[in-house]
Amino acid sequence: MFCLSPIRRRSVLFGLASTLAIALGATSASAEALLLIEAASGKVLHAEHATHPWYPASVTKMMTTYVTLRAVRERRLTLDKLLTVSDNAVAQQPSKMGFKAGTQVTVDNALKMLMVKSANDMAVVLAEGVSGSIENFANEMNQAARRLGMTQTTYVNPNGLPADGQVTSARDLAILARALIREFPEYDLYWHIPAIRLGKRVMRNTNKLIDAYPGADGMKTGFICASGFNMVAAATRNGRRLIAVVLGAHSGRDRAEKAAALLESGFNATPLSWLVPSLGSVDGLVPVAAEPPNLRDEVCGRNRRRPPSDDEETAGNGAGQGSAFAALLPTFRLNGGRTGSLLGPRVASMAPIPVYIGAAKNAGASDMAAGPAGKRRGRLAAAPTAPATAAKPPAAAAATAPTNNGNLGPTIVPAGGFMQPAPDGALAFTNPSSEAGPTSPAAAPDPAVPLPRAKPKRPSGKR
Repeated sequence: MFCLSPIRRRSVLFGLASTLAIALGATSASAEALLLIEAASGKVLHAEHATHPWYPASVTKMMTTYVTLRAVRERRLTLDKLLTVSDNAVAQQPSKMGFKAGTQVTVDNALKMLMVKSANDMAVVLAEGVSGSIENFANEMNQAARRLGMTQTTYVNPNGLPADGQVTSARDLAILARALIREFPEYDLYWHIPAIRLGKRVMRNTNKLIDAYPGADGMKTGFICASGFNMVAAATRNGRRLIAVVLGAHSGRDRAEKAAALLESGFNATPLSWLVPSLGSVDGLVPVAAEPPNLRDEVCGRNRRRPPSDDEETAGNGAGQGSAFAALLPTFRLNGGRTGSLLGPRVASMAPIPVYIGAAKNAGASDMAAGPAGKRRGRLAAAPTAPATAAKPPAAAAATAPTNNGNLGPTIVPAGGFMQPAPDGALAFTNPSSEAGPTSPAAAPDPAVPLPRAKPKRPSGKR
């Protein structure tokens, strides 16, 4: 082991700690749930309180995405369909895009804002667009949950805002994550976009593993005071995809570190792995009849320096406690005395994907959002739209570069102009209205910004 590199040594020790935690039968009375499974087989690799009921918070939006994509597959709507922001959507708090009532967005852009920004208003926009109302959409969510075998899950709303009747479990969330991955491989991009751009505004994914943990490719975070910090994370290495669920962490950083540790333990088998008894399949985990824990005092108590949020980076009170798995994780000292972490600095895998309001852009038009014409009380005002003008791509690029224009397809061509291959196994989805060569952000002028007038030349006095 001493001949291994520091990173590899850490990986092996993380795997060893996980194996020992299970083999020794360590338990914890603290409110936290952990689960690790194989995406392809559903095999359980680690489980703690995995069938205990829990408030889902914004990981609810995974089911919102699932139901919406099924509606698209059933041709009840298309990704280019325009949906209108209602007064009900505007009233959602606290994380939202903030568009005013009457603003229109496509299903595609609403999904991107939903999964990256975790926008509560976009969840309502999608629910009303698919089913006509939040209540009808919640019925579809519950029907889907029963069909998938999510026996511990009930939905009341599409965004996960506090509701007593809205519950799930780590088991059920892993089942849902598997369903998204297996049923909709062509839409895999939706749950691992690193960042989106609306005009000049860039919004990064609340999932801190994206671009910071090797192989991370999904899926969703969530937070309310009662649930603590939740995460469903997926990662792929050497063709093997794992799904980790963390419920009840004390900060955004805590849940990301624990999810990374779970994933790392699964990717790195240890010599003692034969000691671990088989835990069976995720579908076979036995539900626990209990009330969901309420972590409000523990996570959002008075001793917090500031109100927590879903994209919080710092460690909270009690960080790293409450789990047999976490308790056995070693602390590493790297060169210079720094504490080691499985999360590295973010290295962007692609440029922020443009999103916009209004109809899907015409062929050749830039995906750059026109941007708000103004802001009113923190809400983005809809910008006037102008006919998009087609811009001819360079001949070489037009001949060789597959196109994407910000929509899902075999190749992602962000506004920055470089190409990023789509995930392995993804199927091509091409929007006929946006089949055009890659364009630069300057290809279509911003209709919200007047063009400068040319200054008249001064007479030189010569003729």
